[in-house]
Amino acid sequence: MKNNNQRFFDREISWLRFNARVLQEAADRNNPLNERMKFLGIFSNNQDEFFRVRVASLYRLIDFHEKENNIDDAEMLKESLEKALKEVREQQVTFGRIYVNIISELSKHNIFLINEEQLDEEQGRYVRKYFNDEVRHHLFPIMLDSLKTSFSLADQSIYLAINLERNERPDKKQFAIMEIPTNSVNRFLVLPEKDGRKFIIVLDDVIRFCLNEVFARFKFDKFEAFTFKFTRDAEMDIDNDVSKSFLEVMTSSLEQRKRGTALRFVYDRKMPEDLFTAISEKFKIKDRHHVAEGGRYHNFKDFMSFPNLGGPKLEYQKIKPVPHKDIPYGASVLKAIRSKDILLHFPYQPFNYIVELLREASIDPKVKSIKMTLYRVAKPSNIINSLINAVRNGKKVTVFLELQARFDEEANIYWSEVLQREGVRVLTGIPGLKVHCKIILIKRKEENGDLMYANIGTGNFHEKTGSLYTDKTLLTCNPLITNEVEKVFGLFSMSFRSSRFSTLIVSPFSTRNFFIKMLNNEIKNAKSGKKAYAIIKLNSLADIRLMNKLYQASNAGVQIDLIIRGICKLIPQVKGMSENIRVISILDRYLEHSRVLIFANGGDEKYYISSADWMVRNLDNRIEVTTPIFDKEIQKELKTMLMVQLNDNTKARIIDEDMTNHYIKNKKKKVRTQVDTYEHLKSIHAPNEL
Repeated sequence: MKNNNQRFFDREISWLRFNARVLQEAADRNNPLNERMKFLGIFSNNQDEFFRVRVASLYRLIDFHEKENNIDDAEMLKESLEKALKEVREQQVTFGRIYVNIISELSKHNIFLINEEQLDEEQGRYVRKYFNDEVRHHLFPIMLDSLKTSFSLADQSIYLAINLERNERPDKKQFAIMEIPTNSVNRFLVLPEKDGRKFIIVLDDVIRFCLNEVFARFKFDKFEAFTFKFTRDAEMDIDNDVSKSFLEVMTSSLEQRKRGTALRFVYDRKMPEDLFTAISEKFKIKDRHHVAEGGRYHNFKDFMSFPNLGGPKLEYQKIKPVPHKDIPYGASVLKAIRSKDILLHFPYQPFNYIVELLREASIDPKVKSIKMTLYRVAKPSNIINSLINAVRNGKKVTVFLELQARFDEEANIYWSEVLQREGVRVLTGIPGLKVHCKIILIKRKEENGDLMYANIGTGNFHEKTGSLYTDKTLLTCNPLITNEVEKVFGLFSMSFRSSRFSTLIVSPFSTRNFFIKMLNNEIKNAKSGKKAYAIIKLNSLADIRLMNKLYQASNAGVQIDLIIRGICKLIPQVKGMSENIRVISILDRYLEHSRVLIFANGGDEKYYISSADWMVRNLDNRIEVTTPIFDKEIQKELKTMLMVQLNDNTKARIIDEDMTNHYIKNKKKKVRTQVDTYEHLKSIHAPNEL
């Protein structure tokens, strides 16, 4: 995958190799069948996002360099794009093979995914009744000749291209298109069980079966329908009109996104040539690079909700979140924080602690104010409800709500309006920056004056992802931290005036330089014969200056362990460049999302958790917060958990110079990070349950 002179992996290929690891989970026969199907859905959703964001960016950059006559740069980008598209095509072949295997395995459990041609008479009557009761009123066919603009077709929706004929006039074909209403109707219909056999039919095929009813009045008697979809450029051109509010700008930009350039036209490869040609001409699809042959079904992201008809054995066993030993059931969360620093580990511990913290603050008569950042929000959201309740109880509530959270912009505009309507002070927008930090600040009147309580986390305040992503959040009253969290909120309300931070590390001011300084310290210690190592867990690693510093540290003898879930442009284990750097990636049932860093510091280890990955956007274009962890007990807990990850020989892959994604397999005792982490937390916080 690399040539001898290459210093960094290609970013796009690195990301695609991450998605290949998702495919590995779909292929893994040790995973329950329905979970394997979900991984196919995750892979598909990731791939769509890759086109909407990364491929879109490459096309934009190519266009820019060609207009500027930077031919060499344009050609280099074209080469990168072509490699990425080749990788996508190869992964699609693997995807198809895994899907066929899963369907076959489901049949061994007497679960069958059937299409409209496989329905028997009784099933046909059931499907037709369901169609008329639940589906038909959501269908709005458009004759292709009548369609005036391609912009009316939505990104992320799927459509049927329909060939219509009359037996008496086979020469008079007509074509129609129709959106499959997956936003209104479940993608899957479970049919009545027969002799212990269970059946599922996809909504696409329900519609195919009943096309004669949709077009009955037009006297067509022959129908063929083939799925297609567009993937559009998701980047938004932000209007800089100062006469508009940021809310107005974002609303306008969202409308512009819906009309974004079509980057990919995916269609059923069995679509007849004349129908394909008619659609291509209507939607002005000229560049074959934008065309991709697909199978019968598209938008496999819906398969993340594939129905489980086989019981518990086809899904992961649900875990019971472990209560924190320092927050007894029903006790005051604020009181617990006053006693000591607390670190929570989601989803192994209840995300509801954050909801309870806000709920308690909303009704506590001594609480004066609550400040919070929101990037992505669940719907419905108890977080939002708690903030609204706080206002109704007379608290001053301030929320920085990031309207530019990609693909959540529309939802966040909605929440902004809801919160403002209820009296919450909502801040929305710092020019040129996104607010990505995850912080809460609660001010309470105590006997000796006001006391502040802070929460700094690695993941969003989102109830759903709190049960799906592994994240960490620190609850503290330590004034070294809380005073600086207050300064961060000051950035939002003071038009982003720069502040000095002594304890927190805040992007875009100091994050990169701080970690360069930490690595320089390890380099100095290595050269002095002291302990010198770093353990760094991130989602993505792509910043050139930090990667070069890691290479320098490796050459100085610093032992570096990197745990990187997604993009990793650094090439490890290359003699003379990175031989002291080991990189692993862990994929399992939960999305590894926390950022944790440990530096040897000559024997006096330094610990940090962060909202920031080591990418340019996190370091230069976002407000991010990294906090030190001072509590020795929590440090020990973090170190143990990271060592479990580094010893994983079940779900960890080694990232080598060929990016081959080999699982780490050895004859040592089986270690599976997410299982062993849960058991470790139980041993600390709920030993009686072991």
